Amino acid sequence: MSLIEVLARMEAVAAGRAQPLTTVRHRHLSARPLVFVPLTTSGEAGAPLGALVGTDREKPQLLAVPQPRDRDLRFAFLAELAETVLPYVDGYADTVETEQRKETDPETGKKVPVEVELCADAPQVIVPSAAGVEYVRLLGRSMRFRRTADQDPDTPHPAPPHVPLLGRWFTHFGERARVPGASLLLPMTGLLARHWATGQSNLEDQHLGALLAWIDPPGGEPGAAAARRAETARDADGQLLCPPAGPATDPAFDNKRLAPAMARYDAGLPGAEEAVRELVESQLRPAWDSVWHGIDLLRALPEGSRVADRWKRDRWSYTAHRDRVRAGEPPQPKRDDAITAARKLASRETAQAQLDAQEALDDPLVMAGRRLAGEALAGEVTGVEMAYSEGKRPMPRPLVTLVTDDRPQLTEGGKLYRALPDGKAQPAEFVEYTADGPGGLVVRLTGGMGRGKTPEPGSVPEPGDRVCWTLFEHQPRGGPELPEPEDTPWTHGGPPVADTAVLPVDQPDPVTAEDFL
Repeated sequence: MSLIEVLARMEAVAAGRAQPLTTVRHRHLSARPLVFVPLTTSGEAGAPLGALVGTDREKPQLLAVPQPRDRDLRFAFLAELAETVLPYVDGYADTVETEQRKETDPETGKKVPVEVELCADAPQVIVPSAAGVEYVRLLGRSMRFRRTADQDPDTPHPAPPHVPLLGRWFTHFGERARVPGASLLLPMTGLLARHWATGQSNLEDQHLGALLAWIDPPGGEPGAAAARRAETARDADGQLLCPPAGPATDPAFDNKRLAPAMARYDAGLPGAEEAVRELVESQLRPAWDSVWHGIDLLRALPEGSRVADRWKRDRWSYTAHRDRVRAGEPPQPKRDDAITAARKLASRETAQAQLDAQEALDDPLVMAGRRLAGEALAGEVTGVEMAYSEGKRPMPRPLVTLVTDDRPQLTEGGKLYRALPDGKAQPAEFVEYTADGPGGLVVRLTGGMGRGKTPEPGSVPEPGDRVCWTLFEHQPRGGPELPEPEDTPWTHGGPPVADTAVLPVDQPDPVTAEDFL
């Protein structure tokens, strides 16, 4: 937790209301998101109880399982969920635009420009909390390996053809949700907590009702009291007034309401199934309304300038998976090989560094946190001295003197970066502190001024300008390329060696006489 977030939480406690952590919205919000509020039976995460799903806040689609122990009813729930979600996901697949990309020519090995398709937009699924994201991953894993009658005519319980397809898409959304800054699958609690600081802990922020009570308390009530009521208030029958749909259910609801209703369903009493559906909807509707309330709050914030670039990467991800599905490729494996896992980890580390840099460049409030941490500085230019590099072709290397109240963690020769009006980063290096006081320092510009002997207009700050320098790169890149799986040893996922005395890592050890001792 950064220092500025700690300060914001302290202010929230004092003011009785959540405090903003940002001045802009740092995640993409679709004009037509799909809201998915799932509910499971307590004690068995894989047993769905119901869900509200849809793109119309006034007309959600209710899916309910009157008896979660019945596998046929559970499979029917998954089939109905696929019929509801897949048309929305597929609705973005055929509206495309073309992009120029460079790919390696297999014959020459050189980079050549090629024209490829990119979906003009992509679907976005929003769930109430981080537990909902994990539930989407669980559903994906449970569905994508289901066998259909076309794949295996002898399978005892064939799945409808669209169920494994939804499993593949849910798995893709779940994997994409692990990439920092990605927006294909978003938890509303994570979205709100990124933009507002409350007076409660991060764990308590996972209760959507309590989080909204701090951000938008009803009737001007103090946030702490409103959050406490959202978490614990119950009616005369002991039922929560604001069920969290976490996606687990409340034990009091299970024991007093759900269990008797399911018993009546098991007994075959008339109207029992509809009664279960009504109970499930009563637990889902508060969370459904809360998600849409959060969407309204987030839409009131202006979108950050670099959010569109990150959403474009999500569109590439959606387009690539669309192509894999249409090409008939098999579903995602249960376990990644060593090279794929390393590539995913490296890409997520790079995405996190890029997200941290872009949020700070988009938002002065986020940049203030980096300045408090000594990772950036802002100051006023007091002087510029023209200098040139040594060599056959001298290049401009101006010395810029500025005064700042910040305390950056600078060392001699340390790299600094400044955002130029065209969006590029101008590099510089720290030279020395001045004798005028602790806030004076000198930096040397090392690029971003054009290729001539005279710097391009606007590329060198002038005395009186207010500038901001960062100690972090604006466009951090990943590490070295990883080898292909066929070029790695069998111990790291490559092909097994020719020597049959050495076993591949995924083969069990042979049984010996010692195993029977």
